[in-house]
Amino acid sequence: MNRLFVALVTFFALAFSFPQLSATLIPVKHTEGTSHGFIVLRSQEGQTLATGDMIQTVEGEEVTTELVLRFKDGSLYDDVTVFSQKKEFRLISDHIREEGKSFPNPTDARVDVAGGDVEVTVDENGKRKTEHHQLKIPEDAADGLMLILARNISPSEPETTVSLVSESSKPRVVQLKIHAEGKQAFSESGEPLEAIHYVIRKHIGGVAGAVAPVIGKQPADIHFWIAGEKAPAFVKFSGQLYEGGPVWNIELATVKWQTNAPAKEK
Repeated sequence: MNRLFVALVTFFALAFSFPQLSATLIPVKHTEGTSHGFIVLRSQEGQTLATGDMIQTVEGEEVTTELVLRFKDGSLYDDVTVFSQKKEFRLISDHIREEGKSFPNPTDARVDVAGGDVEVTVDENGKRKTEHHQLKIPEDAADGLMLILARNISPSEPETTVSLVSESSKPRVVQLKIHAEGKQAFSESGEPLEAIHYVIRKHIGGVAGAVAPVIGKQPADIHFWIAGEKAPAFVKFSGQLYEGGPVWNIELATVKWQTNAPAKEK
């Protein structure tokens, strides 16, 4: 019955074209600057899996962000994104490295928007394979930019659609549908605060999109919590770091000072 159902879904997906969702360049409301934040990654059960950094540097109108996560088991996640912020946010390039035991198929993926180049290297069953792809990458591509965009999208907008290059062994352009689900209370050092909860859903078009929910391969929603209106700040992320992976949470790290620490010998 399951195979028959999948076959029927595939048939109707082929028989009827899916409507193309409109995409939008996000205007720059909050100009990005140089920053450095310390973060922690936890499982849904609250177990600390990795610690890392969110680093951002600016040169003219070009911004480079780097998200680094160093796992307790020695694994590494490193995402370097370059974009411009003249009137609208525009992706220039994105480079993701996934290494170690926490990633079933360690991947090194690069996206160059101007040239439409996508290079993906994947380790599968001990074999390393590199593939080069040419894609027509939309100007609203948002790889590595989801946090930046969430800080610049008005929560009153019913829905915003941007594009994403799926940096997997079979890269393709998918669409992201972003909307706010209201405010959620949290506290910092006992002080009650509120954050806007943004939900990002991947929309996979065509046959693959129609079949994905049936065979259990529909990507999990991505969640961001952003606090503040004058200067929106990242509070929390919840989602998958790689295709088919578990849902993990990223939050700002709590700094602990060492007191009466012995001076280092020169």
